[in-house]
Amino acid sequence: MKVVVAGGTGFIGTAVVGRLAREGHDIVVLSRNPGRAPLAPGVRGVDWDGATPGAWASHVADAGAVVNLAGASIGERRWTPQRKREILESRVQATRALIDAMARGGNAPRVFISASAVGYYGPVDSGDVTEDHLPGFGFLADVCVRWEQEALAAAELGARVVLLRTGVVLGRGGGALPRMMLPFRLFAGGPVGSGEQAFPWVHRDDVAGVVAFALSRADVSGPINLAAPESVDMRAFCAALGRALSRPSWLPVPSFALRAALGEMAGMILTGQRVIPARLTALGYEFRYPTLAAALASVV
Repeated sequence: MKVVVAGGTGFIGTAVVGRLAREGHDIVVLSRNPGRAPLAPGVRGVDWDGATPGAWASHVADAGAVVNLAGASIGERRWTPQRKREILESRVQATRALIDAMARGGNAPRVFISASAVGYYGPVDSGDVTEDHLPGFGFLADVCVRWEQEALAAAELGARVVLLRTGVVLGRGGGALPRMMLPFRLFAGGPVGSGEQAFPWVHRDDVAGVVAFALSRADVSGPINLAAPESVDMRAFCAALGRALSRPSWLPVPSFALRAALGEMAGMILTGQRVIPARLTALGYEFRYPTLAAALASVV
């Protein structure tokens, strides 16, 4: 089918676009710089600003599916009031613009897959977190709730809506992992904070795999926890990363030091949720990287 991907040139988007292109879909990527975007052969790039109507909307109108991965990075720099507005508005405005284009087209795509994050649940100290868990509190939870509310408007147009509540994505060449690896390469790696906080993770290939899975299965809808089935805490993650890099995991990063360096943003590292992919398991999705050791071995 024809699939429009917003946010298809980033760390996650390029993997999703590559997977869908290999499966034979006709892919159109919405990009602020389509001429410079690293697109796979046969993939078309179309200019958009992520907020306002434009010629790009005609591609949404005749698409079979829309995949929404647009949004400013949450870990790029400190969360000043201005940066927090950018994080929220980039997601809400892009999602709203896509829904508006679907509504004006008069023939809404059959499927609308929209990114979200496990931050929806806020900090959860203990217990399994499935898709039935209530939303939490804090900035990231508020962003995810607003983001998902915008996306659910596609259901009123007749689209099947899938909300991907994604954990920390591991892969080569981007995401959080390169920054986490640096102190280990310098023999100064170790757990952050108490080390007891849950660390939900997923391999980038499985993000792309779940998007393809959701496109192909009419019974996939609503919130989906996109986290690997092997749950680990921060201490276990750092120990596994040290083993993968043949480095020790011995130098903890105190909570106060992280808060001094990152401010409010430190909270997303010092807290976590033991996220369980209950829906994916019930639907029969087979993770390519179900274990952390295998995922890290493929990346480092």
